[in-house]
Amino acid sequence: MSNIDFIQVDAFTEQPFRGNPAAVVVLADPVDELWMQSVACEMNLSETAFCHPSDNHSGTGTAEWNLRWFTPVSEVDLCGHATLATAHVLASEHGITGEIGFHTRSGRLSAVSGDDGIRLDLPVDLIEARDVTQAMDDAVGTEVVAAGRGATDLLLEVATAAEVRQCNPNIEIIGGLAPRGVIVTSACDDQRHVDVVSRFFAPNGGIVEDPVTGSAHTTLAAWWAPRLGLIFRAEQASARGGEMDVELVGDRVHLTGRAVTVARGMLLA
Repeated sequence: MSNIDFIQVDAFTEQPFRGNPAAVVVLADPVDELWMQSVACEMNLSETAFCHPSDNHSGTGTAEWNLRWFTPVSEVDLCGHATLATAHVLASEHGITGEIGFHTRSGRLSAVSGDDGIRLDLPVDLIEARDVTQAMDDAVGTEVVAAGRGATDLLLEVATAAEVRQCNPNIEIIGGLAPRGVIVTSACDDQRHVDVVSRFFAPNGGIVEDPVTGSAHTTLAAWWAPRLGLIFRAEQASARGGEMDVELVGDRVHLTGRAVTVARGMLLA
């Protein structure tokens, strides 16, 4: 295999060194899965994205790509921030315009660049209410007022945005509550310009706290839209922080955010 370029992008932010970093590797053809996992481990970011032109075509003249995402320890079914980062790279580095289609383990996703940023089209999560348990309170160190379970994550609602921001979770307990991770969230009551605040902890995926998690917002959309309306502004209050617009559209979620290139490199494969 010849040397391959990669680009590191900070997603869901306009400022370098904020948002969620992802490495993006644009390939001409499929490559070995073990090699992709090794690269993701080497990058040691929450996700590394690999894409190559797809033989699948929607018939609409859009650019179609196969896309896969890897954490340092495993492949994942859905990653919003690395999809945003990939769309940013294809548009800014490869001149791709219009709708970009991504064929993934979660079906066909799409991305469209506009004045407000890049809009992703992702499947909404299906969430079911759960009884609150003492383990949930112990996991986040504060009282949980409501809980819901999505496909891979447990959502825990707490009373105030301040409790989300100050949350100091017990990671050992967090790891036993859901296959992938735990979303801690509240409606934003501290007079900021956002409607929902959250944090996401995913020790089972090798990430203690993810900076900004697009896939978690497909769960947050299902949870908050019935109470706040179909469109809301969301902040993920990690140390790096990031924001996005969230819109529930039937069984899809539109996430709109920005991204910025911060590094370029070459894999000496």
